[in-house]
Amino acid sequence: MEFKDYYKVMGLARDASQDDIKRAYRRLARKYHPDVSKEADAERQFKELGEAYEVLRDAEKRAAYDRLGPDYRAGQDFQPPPGWDAGFESAGAGRAGRADPSQAQDYSDFFESLFGQAGARAERGGRGARGAFHMQGEDRHARIQIDLEDAYTGATRMITLELPQVDDQGRVTVKERQLEFKIPRGVRAGQHIRLAGQGGPGLGDGKPGDLYLQVEFRTHAQYRVDRRDVYLDLPVAPWEAALGAEITVPTPSGQLALTIPPGSNAGRKLRVKGRGIPGATPDAAAGDFYFVLQIVTPGADSDRARTAYRELAAQFPAFRPRAGLGV
Repeated sequence: MEFKDYYKVMGLARDASQDDIKRAYRRLARKYHPDVSKEADAERQFKELGEAYEVLRDAEKRAAYDRLGPDYRAGQDFQPPPGWDAGFESAGAGRAGRADPSQAQDYSDFFESLFGQAGARAERGGRGARGAFHMQGEDRHARIQIDLEDAYTGATRMITLELPQVDDQGRVTVKERQLEFKIPRGVRAGQHIRLAGQGGPGLGDGKPGDLYLQVEFRTHAQYRVDRRDVYLDLPVAPWEAALGAEITVPTPSGQLALTIPPGSNAGRKLRVKGRGIPGATPDAAAGDFYFVLQIVTPGADSDRARTAYRELAAQFPAFRPRAGLGV
């Protein structure tokens, strides 16, 4: 997937005002509209222009896009960085800003990787009018990243959220606010934490909306998560795998003793039931913990070590580690 420089598509500087964006779109739309343009490849350029305008005209999408930074170049390989839109507050459910469903077929893979597939736009405007001049505030959404360990114990944390706004000069700015919130024990990736009354302000006597924090786990140096199950690639010595062993291993909830069965090979999974992410309630089932064996070998970095390896090879003259490959 290639990165798209929407500012370059519209011929704008990154600090262009919203009025600058509107004027550029009108000018270029007349130039590239397929019904009137004599430009080569006008249809493709008109489509790119529409996508760029969809992002830059929307304060939420534009602020999220700008967060990627100015170092990307048009056409270079691109994948959204992990957690790139975490802490970004928007009216859309999930990612900052959502696509217009009416133009779903026109969006590029790049666009959808950032803003999701069109058709998933969350309804704006809160929960509707309660009276002629009173309206409850809109619900707002933000993606957050938490540590896996907090899902095991529950925790209270502070988060800084960024809310895009358009200032008096028509430029997009970001307003920050800090909130304290509780992480419930047993929360999983993809679940939402509701903060009542922290959404958009109401009109008149209308109550404010709610804020929904969609949970993601930060990339962990040791563990990876699949729903409630947790995995650890566990290094073991060749003799531990061959002969079996009793070893001490880490988990997010503390160390435990693990039995390595004799004759284990690399990739074998050892399951410890109920040591994954806990259930959200005392009656709910916890996930499991899987240790995936990775056999590591000592370096042959001394005469003694090299002699030991030669003696080991001599003890297994018929051993063919690549027999399954036909060689």
